[in-house]
Amino acid sequence: MKNWPNPFIEQRADPFILRHKGTYYFIASVPEYDRLEIRRADDLDGLRTAEPVVVWRKPDSGPMSNLIWAPELHHIDGKWYIYFAAAHTQAFDSLGMFQHRMFVLECSDADPLSGKWVEKGQVKTPFDTFCLDATTFAHQGKLWYLWAQKSPEIAGNSNLYLAELENPWTLKGEPVMLSKPEFDWECRGFLVNEGPAVVTHGNRLFISYSASATDENYCMGLLWIDKDADMTKVENWHKSPEPVFTTSYENRQYGPGHNSFTQTPEGEDVLVYHARNYTEIEGDPLYDPNRHTRLKTVCWKEDGMPDFGIPPADTQ
Repeated sequence: MKNWPNPFIEQRADPFILRHKGTYYFIASVPEYDRLEIRRADDLDGLRTAEPVVVWRKPDSGPMSNLIWAPELHHIDGKWYIYFAAAHTQAFDSLGMFQHRMFVLECSDADPLSGKWVEKGQVKTPFDTFCLDATTFAHQGKLWYLWAQKSPEIAGNSNLYLAELENPWTLKGEPVMLSKPEFDWECRGFLVNEGPAVVTHGNRLFISYSASATDENYCMGLLWIDKDADMTKVENWHKSPEPVFTTSYENRQYGPGHNSFTQTPEGEDVLVYHARNYTEIEGDPLYDPNRHTRLKTVCWKEDGMPDFGIPPADTQ
């Protein structure tokens, strides 16, 4: 089991690492929230020093002109896609809620760092509300879209939804709500379920997600389903009543979350996440740039469930 330098990459929140044909690609929120940049390397360690290439910058006005959050890079049917959340020039609505919606870029070229990126527009969902942190995955011969969104009828900031995709930017059928903030650890500071990520192991599909405010209360929860079960039936899903990855005061790792998963060449699952190493945040935590990218090997228990362990202390 490998121990990576910690932090792995500084000042990169909401980290996402894609392993595609043996090559690793890294994308994340930048502190300025103004652009999308990709790093590429032949191995995970190489991402630390790889040169970031800016593939898109936000416009000066319009629905994608503010607070570019939590991008993910995916390769679907021979093309590259970036999913990201963005807000209007006025980031807040009249109620003080963020105005974010989800958007998609497409690149048909072989190389996503030098290729041309085309804006495919907003991913439309049944209600036009605060929306962020989408991911996509293939399962049971279908392409799925998994994201966080505010429901007009449910208290709190965001719940987790799942829907099949017609194409990488268009929903097919009615979304299903998989989880909403209900436990105490999901409701500290804010009522939040966000940042879902998918990993499969044995005969189960797992969704990790993040909950509560983005300070030291931020933590990870877990959903799971049998691989062959109907994904659109809520009753087939299970939810952990306890968080699975939380602040370690002993190791001075605060607010671990907004994770993704990647794999080593040997097939070990790797948790990719961010955390701070202090709690004394001045002002809004969103504008504190020191949520650093960190990596940790996922262990699997005999019963087939993941063991994320404790966020390891800084070594850098």
